[in-house]
Amino acid sequence: MLHLEHQVQKDIGVWRMQLTKIARRSLVELRVTAFDFGSETPRVVIRDPKLLATLPPPQSCKPIGMKDLIIDANFPRTLDQRVYHLGLRSGEVANRIITVGSPPRADAIAVHLDAQPKPFRLFSERGFLTITGRFKGVPVSICSIGMGYPNMDFFVREVRECLIGEMIVIRLGSCGGLRDFPVGSVVVPRASVAVTRNFDYDFYGGGSTKSEMPYRISKPAVADVELATILYRSLDSMLAPTRVIPGVVNASADSFYSSQGRKTLFPDHNSDLINHLLSSVDDLATLEMETFHLFHLAASWSGPPKPPIKPATNGTDGAATQSPVLDTLDLSEGDRPRIRAASAQMIFASRTSQEFIVPEEVERLESLSGRAVLQALVEVDIPGDRLHPDAGSVWT
Repeated sequence: MLHLEHQVQKDIGVWRMQLTKIARRSLVELRVTAFDFGSETPRVVIRDPKLLATLPPPQSCKPIGMKDLIIDANFPRTLDQRVYHLGLRSGEVANRIITVGSPPRADAIAVHLDAQPKPFRLFSERGFLTITGRFKGVPVSICSIGMGYPNMDFFVREVRECLIGEMIVIRLGSCGGLRDFPVGSVVVPRASVAVTRNFDYDFYGGGSTKSEMPYRISKPAVADVELATILYRSLDSMLAPTRVIPGVVNASADSFYSSQGRKTLFPDHNSDLINHLLSSVDDLATLEMETFHLFHLAASWSGPPKPPIKPATNGTDGAATQSPVLDTLDLSEGDRPRIRAASAQMIFASRTSQEFIVPEEVERLESLSGRAVLQALVEVDIPGDRLHPDAGSVWT
């Protein structure tokens, strides 16, 4: 069932008359669950799609939660096929997607969308914001998902269930720099490793056995090479003179604090963690919390993408070194629509100098980087038979 909340700032009299007429009908039949005429912004909660069509268009319209009948406990949906956390259904998310961490960043990118059709906007009770429209005539979505592995997992799995055809995802987020790249630089990593807290380690007592380490480092998951290349070129073109660094490796941590080597009052045993990461992972350059899981799920769905042909740069002088992180893959294309993923990471903090980006630079960098990511997405070719149908979509 559709479970929507309408909040009206204008034309209160029109709504009051409409809702009074509705209230005279059978509330059981119409499944109207709440009326509130006592406030300055009257509200009605309605769970009948046919009834929604009889109302004047609201100024804001959002799912207010999944408190209706859920038809499948394995993959929860409402009767009208809205997924549990993002609140989306088929036709509300496009094949080309930017994912960001916060609604303000999503809004800053959305100003670049075409004026027509008017962008669709949905904010779920769980805090996920989706804005879908067109950029230069091409359907795109901007999804604000919050932070960390679990939210990335919600996003990738639930969008995949709503989408027909290819799923092209670029993560645009902030990160900490581990090398001498200037704050305000943008990194396009070729791969990412996961850094996770070892729950078998005795953090209170200082270790259970000598063989247990407090943190674990995964094998790398890799970006889609073509997508990462298009992304780098778009960023490098639009952000000049801002430095854009391709071909390095990212680490995604399961904590902003302990697994990123930050000191708090907790006994995290992480004083040497960053040095350990740098000595263990070739070409490691950044720390954040989402990219690994995006790359990992893309590979789990589609198979690992091919690695870049060119070697990564090592150090700040641009000298190239061969990296042993990735092996050459030669995968044949199947009929299954792919998930292709890349990441653009804005260095907001230097973990070597402790410098932090200033607010004015954040605003500039987010706007320019967002437009560059949109441009990269529309340059990715998707065959017509691997696109979500326009019919019934919010971008028509």
